[in-house]
Amino acid sequence: MSIPESNRRLARAVPLIVLLLASLLAGVSCRKDSSSASATPSQAISQVEADTLMKFYAKDRAETDEWLKSKPTSYLATILRRDFNEHTSVTVGSAAGNDVRVEDPGIRPRHLRVTVVGDSFRVETIDRGARFQVKDSTMSSATLPPSAIKAGRFTFRLSHQRYPAIIVFDPKSPRFKEYKGIKYFPPDLSYHIVAALKQNPSPDTTIILSTRGNRRRAVRVGWFDFKVNGTPCRLEASRLLEPGVGEKDLGLFFTDATTGKESYSVGRYLDPELRKDGLYVLDFNKCYNPACAYSDHYNCPIPPQENHLTVAIRAGEMDSHYMHHGSEERVSTGNP
Repeated sequence: MSIPESNRRLARAVPLIVLLLASLLAGVSCRKDSSSASATPSQAISQVEADTLMKFYAKDRAETDEWLKSKPTSYLATILRRDFNEHTSVTVGSAAGNDVRVEDPGIRPRHLRVTVVGDSFRVETIDRGARFQVKDSTMSSATLPPSAIKAGRFTFRLSHQRYPAIIVFDPKSPRFKEYKGIKYFPPDLSYHIVAALKQNPSPDTTIILSTRGNRRRAVRVGWFDFKVNGTPCRLEASRLLEPGVGEKDLGLFFTDATTGKESYSVGRYLDPELRKDGLYVLDFNKCYNPACAYSDHYNCPIPPQENHLTVAIRAGEMDSHYMHHGSEERVSTGNP
């Protein structure tokens, strides 16, 4: 699911995921009866495919660890969040009085004005000579979707989610000193599951609460029924109704018997992977913690009570204890 601020792995992993799915289509089988939709290595995955998956997990985890440790967009690089709240515009600069104040030789006293325009942001320089970068282009004004820009040494994430905010990343963030790696459960291919999506016959709008107390609208797209170690399980698939989320993007926000013990107390996320035959791969070895497990500058969806699994999902990312959130934040969704 394309959730900016939540899925740190998708863009980097896409080419290898495509390769993996192509190979799995030749060897992974699963009946479309959702009540028994599951797959285990002994039934469906060849040794070659299993080896490919194991290599993928190792590579992805090493790259994610290195990203967290040192990259300028690491969760540990965040130093500031400024919500727009009732305002439509905020200013960025080095002088006192700016809504977002950062100091660097490359930042002018009044460097930028950022204005929310519908689902987009209008970014304009204020002081003469001020500029900002969008990828490899240097600009003085632009209308942008939710994305990131650079000025001086800082990266500014333009976050929308119907609750616009600017998140500031500093490559010199003092939080890099807190780095202690990322903990994972050992890879286990019994958690590599193939399942059918049971479509919601009347897709309805629901509310998913967030770690900052916001009410985020989403469509309840359907449900996945599968088994974990013989135990029937169901997870509700949703699509956030927010700028930057595609029509086909699905997210699984869930808790399980490990939540608050071995895994992060708020819950974990999993992005279903659509196969060419219409079934989905639910590979819990790829489930990950929300950004708020590492920084309090994010606005992360809280799994609904309907998505609590009584079984233990000992796969994917564990809790490395960078941040702490209480179990009281895991609340139910409701209708708007």
